[in-house]
Amino acid sequence: QVQLVESGGGLVQPGGSLRLSCAASGSIFSISTMGWYRQAPGKQREMVAFITSAGLTNYGNSVRGRFTISRDNAKNTLYLQMNSLKPEDTAVYYCKATRAYTAYWGQGTQVTVSS
Repeated sequence: QVQLVESGGGLVQPGGSLRLSCAASGSIFSISTMGWYRQAPGKQREMVAFITSAGLTNYGNSVRGRFTISRDNAKNTLYLQMNSLKPEDTAVYYCKATRAYTAYWGQGTQVTVSS
């Protein structure tokens, strides 16, 4: 089992920045891809960004150039640096880890972008 705990969400004004963290614990060896997803009210969950164990990254079209995903394997932590935030970035952000073809999810952290 892998446990994931997100933190760093909150209320920010448009144009502002936030950094989300996701701490992994449990059977964390052999975790391959980790990523961030988000779900806004009334919408489907969408991929925001993911990073492989080799450090390869990919981003959703709506966040490319504004968000940066990174992982610190020594600290077993995944990060999402979010800059130039827009009201449409408002959502619950979830951390996901894949290990042995099984997906694990965190409980989510709320990000609200509003003036």
